[in-house]
Amino acid sequence: RYTTYSIGLLNNDLTVKSASTSQNSTSTSLSYVALAFPIGKKAGFSAGLQPVSSVGYSLNNAVLNADGSTSEISLFSGSGGVNRIYGSFGIKVFKQFSLGIEADFSFGNVENSIINQRANVSLATKYNEQTDVRGGSVKFGAQFEQELKGDLLLNVGATVKLGNDLNVTGNDYLYSVTFNASGVESQRDTVSVSTINGSFNMPVKSILGVGLGKLDKWYAGVEYENQDAFSTTGLLANTNNAYRYGKSNRISLGGFYLPKINSISSYWNRVTYRVGMRFENTGLLVDGSGNNSNFTEIKDFGISFGLGLPLKRLSTINAGFEFGKRGTRANNLIQENYFNFRLSLSLSDNWFVKRRID
Repeated sequence: RYTTYSIGLLNNDLTVKSASTSQNSTSTSLSYVALAFPIGKKAGFSAGLQPVSSVGYSLNNAVLNADGSTSEISLFSGSGGVNRIYGSFGIKVFKQFSLGIEADFSFGNVENSIINQRANVSLATKYNEQTDVRGGSVKFGAQFEQELKGDLLLNVGATVKLGNDLNVTGNDYLYSVTFNASGVESQRDTVSVSTINGSFNMPVKSILGVGLGKLDKWYAGVEYENQDAFSTTGLLANTNNAYRYGKSNRISLGGFYLPKINSISSYWNRVTYRVGMRFENTGLLVDGSGNNSNFTEIKDFGISFGLGLPLKRLSTINAGFEFGKRGTRANNLIQENYFNFRLSLSLSDNWFVKRRID
């Protein structure tokens, strides 16, 4: 019934642990910008911009001599990311059955580099990889809603995202560099330049969800997501076989409770209280042993809490808190403990209303 436009922000506090050390980092980023509006009484359209992935790291590794002096040092860094724009359309075909379609286009650029400096060698060596990522996809969805006794509503929904390719193009460079007293890098001789032209081949992704609730009161649901391992064509990003891709899946549980939507005596009775939990196999397998034979599947677990704080004129501020753990310290790997704080603002209003008096 209403046109809704919203924006979301994410603050991530991350602690990375190995078997012997730990490091912390904090970052803030845009989660999404979205607009949705009704088309007649049975259909609706939405569009938005959403980050898909981000790259941001700076690491170093030193090789020491027997006396403790440094024989060489390597610096690893990366930046960039991929975003997507999307448009989706949904329509109620029958009283209890709705269909939808979404099309999106992903775009972005990523830069990775490795600098190696050895003792008693005047020039360092730098490998730099600059890539652009482009690709589109289509997703179909269906939802069935059934009224039960006691004003209960049963919802069953499913989506299928068709297989697609993300094309990766760019160049990689190998050249020598020097550093001045302030650490500023200066390029010297270019050893080689080559072209990158490949793709990530994304298989079909399917999601099935079931939920039960009472309108404007409470809701509880479960969702299962599954996708086969994706592959690459024309890319040599994994030449040392340190990792590989496998099947990914995720189970999510969650719900909300709204004490009294039209309460006058208490503001907190109009607040929506949310809770959720998820278990995920990321589809990434990493070999921490160095012999390319002992791969560990990277898993992710998170639990979240949220509040929907109502404002005037059908608008809401949503705050969410998520605690989670990704990975493991076994097999010479690292574990990520994270705390995510999400904040979004949703503004709703009547658009496209025909004036009764001119």
